[in-house]
Amino acid sequence: MHKTNQQGRVLIIGAGLGGLPAAYELKQHLGAQYQVTLLSDSPKFTFIPGLIQVGLGHIPLEHIQLDMATLSRRHGLEWLQGKVELINPEQRLVMTKEGQQIDYDYLVIASGAELATDLVPGLGEYGHSVCNPHHALAAHTAWEEFLQNPTDLVVGAAPGAGCFGPAYEFLLLADWELRQKGLRDQVKITYITPEPYIGHLGIAEVHRAQELTEELMRFRGIETITNAAIAGLTPNTVYLRDGRAFASGYSMILPSFRGAKFVQASGLGNEKGFLPILPTQRHRDHDRIYGVGVSVQLEQPDKTPVPIGMPKSGQMVEAMAMVAAHNIAVELGIIHKPLETPTLEAICFAEFGNTGIAYIAAPVVADPVTGKRRYSYAAQGIWVNWAKIAFELYFLWKMRLGLGLPWFEKLGLRLLFGLKLSSPVLSPQTSPTQIPVTNS
Repeated sequence: MHKTNQQGRVLIIGAGLGGLPAAYELKQHLGAQYQVTLLSDSPKFTFIPGLIQVGLGHIPLEHIQLDMATLSRRHGLEWLQGKVELINPEQRLVMTKEGQQIDYDYLVIASGAELATDLVPGLGEYGHSVCNPHHALAAHTAWEEFLQNPTDLVVGAAPGAGCFGPAYEFLLLADWELRQKGLRDQVKITYITPEPYIGHLGIAEVHRAQELTEELMRFRGIETITNAAIAGLTPNTVYLRDGRAFASGYSMILPSFRGAKFVQASGLGNEKGFLPILPTQRHRDHDRIYGVGVSVQLEQPDKTPVPIGMPKSGQMVEAMAMVAAHNIAVELGIIHKPLETPTLEAICFAEFGNTGIAYIAAPVVADPVTGKRRYSYAAQGIWVNWAKIAFELYFLWKMRLGLGLPWFEKLGLRLLFGLKLSSPVLSPQTSPTQIPVTNS
């Protein structure tokens, strides 16, 4: 059994957008009193939003990856590589496929989710995605082949998908690249989505989001199909549940997600494998387990004709990581402050070639009583592209330096966009922005 010689250990499963910032925040709070351990099946940290550019061949994968062993040595973290198979919450043990048994005092699950490609026949075989490094590299290889013989392009999302931003970015960046190469007239582009309208992105009634996004689609000559359920793919065709079919020489279809297999195997998830959590990010049934990011269960309040999930943007994931670290430190008696909950106020910078759109929702989930947000809006311009590039460089810089969510980042989000990432928890059991439910 892998044990620590220090007072105790906080173990984090996953070293991505949630796991690594959580580790840095915990290290800052806990100092030398507790060992902070990162466990992941990948030796690299990957900046997931950058995979869209990788899929289109605009940047190499190495530009958005960092070596976890190097980062861990530099910042006093313990690094373990392994694939989790089972968690025993009673004994506080994590078992890996490689035979490791790792004890913990507190556990943070930031493993992300599994891609449910099996729910749409042919999706795994004939559709591409940019959800992980392996898929992005495969998408790039196929994209280069497509450019040699361009035909029809279909981009979209499967029923139950929750994060639509990457689909819009891939769609409009692909359109822009085809224009730059003088190939656009040869390609019919279709966007197929379960969203009720263009620009919904899993978040209803963001001011001007529909207007700006629909106008851009019309201007670029892209056919759009909403309230659509993709039922299957073959090598050259995308089929809908209503019987319509669309020819496609290249398909980029975002799948729906389900929770990690080990979460289900350990009895910690709902029927889809997502972690039911309290507003503090603590597991609903296990007080030593916290959930962060795509692995957690969030309600989609907008009941649409075709089911969609709830988006969990990178900023939302970071806020969850910060809150989980803070609350663990509070429970350990290291810091003496109130427990916190993430506000789930978010901004998404979407790059579309010669322009971009920023989507802001504060919060993402409207108040369940009033149905209102503090505010929401969408804004368009080339500045969005510059902001996204700057944020990517900044994020990788702070990961190298061992910073989670520093005070100046929180201040900048507050001053520039009016966003606040966390607030004192209203109740350990309920909150307007996070209510445990059975659907995701």
